[in-house]
Amino acid sequence: MISNAYAQAGAATSGPESLLASPLPMVVIFFVIMYFLMIRPQQKRAKEQRTMLDALKAGDEVITTGGILGKATKVTDQYVTVEVAQAGTAPVELLVQKASVQTVLPKGTIKSI
Repeated sequence: MISNAYAQAGAATSGPESLLASPLPMVVIFFVIMYFLMIRPQQKRAKEQRTMLDALKAGDEVITTGGILGKATKVTDQYVTVEVAQAGTAPVELLVQKASVQTVLPKGTIKSI
């Protein structure tokens, strides 16, 4: 009296269109998310770093990537001379690559430390 109900078979998909169509939106979404979470922030930070290094001038207080704190006394295209201490009457100066300057500090930071 009760008949069995069977599901109909779906349309058969064949060919390369069906293989690429299903994962393609996920791949696109993945790359968009990766761009906004990883690539774009790195490019923005690199641009800010370049701007900071281009604006670097003598008299600025800086921190290098090695953690050295000092005052820039001479700035060239590739190098910065950083005064780190006073030894008697002669200043102790280090010559570092300009790219190794990590941060430019506000004026008076060294004296307040």
